[in-house]
Amino acid sequence: MASPPPEKPSNFLRQVIERDLDHGTYSQRHWAGQPGDKAAHLAGTPDPARIRTRFPPEPNGYLHIGHAKSICLNFGLAQDYGGVCHLRFDDTNPEKEEQEYVDAIRDAVHWLGYSWEANGTNHDYHASNYFDFMYEAAESLIVNGHAYVDEQSAEEMRANRGDFGKPGVDSPYRSRTPEENLARFREMRDGKLPDGAAVLRAKIDMASPNINMRDPTIYRIKHAEHHNTGNKWCIYPMYTYAHPIEDALENITHSICTLEFEDQRPFYDWLLDRLAEEGLINTPHPRQYEFARLNLTYVVTSKRKLRQLVDEGHVSGWDDPRMPTIVGLRRRGYTPESIRLFAERIGVSKADSWIDYSVLEQALRDDLDPKAARAMAVLDPVKLVITNWAEVYGSDGYLDPCSAPVHPHSPERGRREFMFGKELWIERSDYEETPPKGFFRLFPGNRVRLKYGHVVECTGAVRDPASGEIVEVHAKLVPDTKSGTPGADAVKVKGNITWVGVADGVKAEVRLYDRLFAVPQPGAGDGDYLEEINPESLKILTGYAEPASEGMEAGDSVQFERHGYFVADWRDHHSHQTTEDEKGNTVFNRTAGLKDGWNR
Repeated sequence: MASPPPEKPSNFLRQVIERDLDHGTYSQRHWAGQPGDKAAHLAGTPDPARIRTRFPPEPNGYLHIGHAKSICLNFGLAQDYGGVCHLRFDDTNPEKEEQEYVDAIRDAVHWLGYSWEANGTNHDYHASNYFDFMYEAAESLIVNGHAYVDEQSAEEMRANRGDFGKPGVDSPYRSRTPEENLARFREMRDGKLPDGAAVLRAKIDMASPNINMRDPTIYRIKHAEHHNTGNKWCIYPMYTYAHPIEDALENITHSICTLEFEDQRPFYDWLLDRLAEEGLINTPHPRQYEFARLNLTYVVTSKRKLRQLVDEGHVSGWDDPRMPTIVGLRRRGYTPESIRLFAERIGVSKADSWIDYSVLEQALRDDLDPKAARAMAVLDPVKLVITNWAEVYGSDGYLDPCSAPVHPHSPERGRREFMFGKELWIERSDYEETPPKGFFRLFPGNRVRLKYGHVVECTGAVRDPASGEIVEVHAKLVPDTKSGTPGADAVKVKGNITWVGVADGVKAEVRLYDRLFAVPQPGAGDGDYLEEINPESLKILTGYAEPASEGMEAGDSVQFERHGYFVADWRDHHSHQTTEDEKGNTVFNRTAGLKDGWNR
C-alpha cells in the first residue's frame, strides 16, 4: 500500500489517495499527452501520473494566502504520491479576467517552489481552450434529453426555483423537444439573442432538496470579448458546468475544492456520469473532495474587499506588504519555505476554523532564524558622544574596528566588520534621565556594554533649548573593556545595548509594517471592515544600520538584533518621501518581530 513520507501527518485527503492507489482505481486509465476526450485518451499510453490534481484559479485578481494553502496542498500531494499537478486558468468569465493576473499567478506558483512541468509536458492549461468541447457536450446533453433552453426572465427563474422549504416549479419551456432546444441553443451560439434572453439549463429535478440540482444554468449569453478566445463566442459556460468538464478532459483523479463547493458535488457527479454514459469522457471520471478553506485572523481574503483596499488607496497596491496577497507577503519578507511550513502546520480538515495570524508569523521566524544574517540597526536614533575618546586613543578621528558573527550558530559564515568611534547612534529609548525601576541601560552614572564593543559610563545628555528634546547623550569610555580582549569581562554591567557607528553606519528608510486590521475578524457581523483598519499598520522611520547592510540584495532577509526580521525592499530601494540627496538609501521592510507582540 502506498504511504506518505513519515514526516507528513496524515489527513482525510491522504487517506482517500492511498485507498485509491491501493485499489488501483485509476491505474488503467490512459493519457493522450494533453487534455482530451475519451477517444483521444484511449488512443494514448498508460497515464504516467499515479494521481492528477490541479490548481485552478480564476485570473481575475492576485492570489492570496488562502490560495497559497491550496497550491501547497495540490502540488504537494502530487509530489508525495508520484503524480502531476496541473496549473489551470479557469477563465470562463470574459469580463473580469486579464493577462496581468495570468502572469502574476504563474509567478506566484513558481515562487512558492512548484512546477507544472512533468514527464516532458507543460501542464499549463486554460479552461477557455475547452470551449469547443464544452459546447459539443452541451449539444449532447440536449440531444439526450438532459438539457433545455429556458427563456424565462431572471426574476421568473428565481421565483420558480423555490427555496429550502418549497420545491421548485417546472419552467414552461422544460417540455420542449430536443430538436427545438438544439435549434434554439444554436441561435444563442450564433448571436441571434441578446444578453439575458435565454439560458441553457440542465434537466434534473426541480423538487430536489438540494437547490443546486433544480435544473441549474449551464450556459448564458454574454456578448463580450474574451482575453483568450476573442469574439469567437457570445455564449459562455457557467463555472459549475465548466469545472467538472475541465477536470475530466485533464484526467484529474482527485479534484480538491473548498467546502463551499460541497453542495455542488452532486451536480459535478451527475454531469460527469451523463458525459461518461454518452461516451465523451475518459473513465473512471474524477471525484471531488472538499476541505475547509483558510480563515486567518486579522486578514480579509475576499477579492472584492482586497480590490477595494487597493482602489480606494487604503494600501499602496496589490503588493503592499500589509496585504495577504502572495506578492504582498513576498515583499513583506515572507519566504516560500515559511509559507509551505505554515500550510503543513495548519493541516487539512473538513471543519471550518480560524487560524491565528501568529501561526503564520511563527512559521516565518522558524524558517528565518537559522538563515537570516544578523546585524545591528538603530531605528529611532540619537547620537552618543564618547567624551574621553581622544584621551584614550589620542585622536577624535580614530576608529576602533569591531566584529561579530554573521550568524551566531554558523561560524563558517564568517564575521561582519564595523567601526566604533567617538560618535555612535543609539536608540533614543536607551537613555533615561530618571530611570524607572529595572532600567539597566543609559542614565547618569550607569555603565553599559555597547554590544561587540566597549563598556561606557553615562555622564548625562544635552537637550535642545527650544523643544527640550535630547539631542546628544554623553558617556566616557571605560578602558580595557573591548569585547573579546583579555580582561574585558572584569567590569561587570547589567545593560547591553546595540549601536551603529556614525562613521560607517548606513542611512536607511525603515518601514515598520504591522497587521492591517486591528481586530481578529474584520467585518464580522454588521461591522464595516474599513473602519477596523489598524491606524498603526505602517510607520516610516529613518534609521541607521551596520555597513554590511548596504550590500544586501533586494529580497535578502536580516535579523536586526533586538528589533526583529527585516527584508531589503525588492520593489524599490528608495522612497518617494526621500529628498534627492538621500535617494539610493537602503529601504527595509519589517517582516516580523522577534516574538508575537499581539498576544501579550
